[in-house]
Amino acid sequence: MHDDPTASPSATAARRFPVRTAAGVCAAAVLALAAAWGMTPRSEPAARGVATADRGLRGAATATATVGVVPESTDGGDIPPDRDLTPFDTRYPAIDRLDKNLLKAVQKAARDARGDGIEFRVTSGWRSREHQQRLLDEGIRKYGSAKKARQFVNTPEKSTHVSGKAVDIGPTDADDWLIRNGADYGLCQVYNNEMWHFELLTSPGGHCPTPRPDAAG
Repeated sequence: MHDDPTASPSATAARRFPVRTAAGVCAAAVLALAAAWGMTPRSEPAARGVATADRGLRGAATATATVGVVPESTDGGDIPPDRDLTPFDTRYPAIDRLDKNLLKAVQKAARDARGDGIEFRVTSGWRSREHQQRLLDEGIRKYGSAKKARQFVNTPEKSTHVSGKAVDIGPTDADDWLIRNGADYGLCQVYNNEMWHFELLTSPGGHCPTPRPDAAG
């Protein structure tokens, strides 16, 4: 808004002075309150900066704590439900605790299979005794008896998963490839009713034994 050109300088100043005085009073009041609370006009941005830095440090600490850390639920050989594992994901106990010769053979087969457009996924590998017992208990509930469950799940004492000498591979095209080519690496299908279960049962280039009917056979 422009000043009235017909007004005198004193009148113009009179109109402006109360506004400036009021603004000054408000500013003084704010400063007084800030001083009473131990704050300065700069303290709020500074506090925001400290809070932001603190959040950043906490975030960095959290990230540092979680990078490369395997979830506790995988300690017994469980496969994380939210991701697919390859034979090269050795930070997971299910793969890292496999028999070293078995793991080496599966990794070599996986590299060669990629040349045919086939990707191996480890659906189960090493298992703790507790994990194996849990699977057996679940099998008994599912099939109604221990006898029927044993066709698919071995006891902890007999399971080659617990000893680290068995690996389950998927998907189906990978199983089919490994059934046809596994003997070149010493890998053999063990059970007729489990096309995904492989063990080292021959020397590389040898002949695989005839698969057994099931885990109980």
